[in-house]
Amino acid sequence: MIPGWTRSYDQYALAGPSEFCIAPFFAHARPWLQSWLAKAALAVSFLPVDGLTLAAYVHSFTGDAAITSLVAMLYLAGVRTGFAPPLPRRASVQILAVMAALAVFLYPATLGLSYLDPYRLGYQPRPLILVVALLAFALLALKNHLGACMLGLATLAFTVGLKASPNYWDYLIDPFIGLYSCCAILVYVTGRLLRRKATAQTRAPSLQP
Repeated sequence: MIPGWTRSYDQYALAGPSEFCIAPFFAHARPWLQSWLAKAALAVSFLPVDGLTLAAYVHSFTGDAAITSLVAMLYLAGVRTGFAPPLPRRASVQILAVMAALAVFLYPATLGLSYLDPYRLGYQPRPLILVVALLAFALLALKNHLGACMLGLATLAFTVGLKASPNYWDYLIDPFIGLYSCCAILVYVTGRLLRRKATAQTRAPSLQP
């Protein structure tokens, strides 16, 4: 098991550069700018906040990064360094949709917006593991190996007790990947609707007599 003080730094050091890798403006930036932004994100993690470093302060609210987040961030780091091929857009949308669905199911209840308590399912997670296994097999059938690997490794890590938490949800999802997935899916759906509306408007005049 990884010591707590190193987990917060590992999470912040990985999350900063990896989130920038996802951001469109950073993904197309020059290599020297990517390097400096990554170093700046790491340096910011050492700033003191209420007697704690910023990394430890954020970690006190969010907890450890989920295994799915770590797998995705390592893959994105591999893409940026040329060790892994870019993920097709369809595969990215599939992964985002799965993670957004898990977030929508879990977080409204944990925020007190629902009487249902899905987080409790994570302590005796056999039904939840079955659902996740079906999702992983569905992603595998769609040839989405990264998505299947994210869910599979999260389940494997829970089985061996890699993290301190006994709850399966803490291996599957965290606030960072949940919020990002929901926002990304919202932007994707909005873009599709706007493009469809624009296409319909351009076709309408041609259909008039």
